[in-house]
Amino acid sequence: QVQLVESGGGLVQAGGSLRLSCAASGRTFSIATMAWFRQVPGQEREFVAASSWRYGPTYYADSVKGRFTISRDNARITAYLQMNGLKPEDTAVYYCAGSTSVVVTRVEEDYDNWGQGTQVTVSS
Repeated sequence: QVQLVESGGGLVQAGGSLRLSCAASGRTFSIATMAWFRQVPGQEREFVAASSWRYGPTYYADSVKGRFTISRDNARITAYLQMNGLKPEDTAVYYCAGSTSVVVTRVEEDYDNWGQGTQVTVSS
């Protein structure tokens, strides 16, 4: 199995930036796609960004397009989410997810491995 651990969350003022990290361990070779989701208490988990681990195609939610960037470091087996121009509505728990499928999707059910989340709070 693959273990994922997020880090980098915190409190930031509107307009600021954060970079989230998702470190993978275990059967990391099986990971084909990495993604980020976020969830506000009482709301459904929503898609943020996803990327092929090896081939690079990326997809973003409309709400973060142009502000967030997903990337990876193969040597460290770590995925990143660079978040710029943060808004209060970006406040949520952010989760990284991994899939053995090479298909990059926005669907929560397509991902087999999940981190425990990291809190991002954006103040106005």
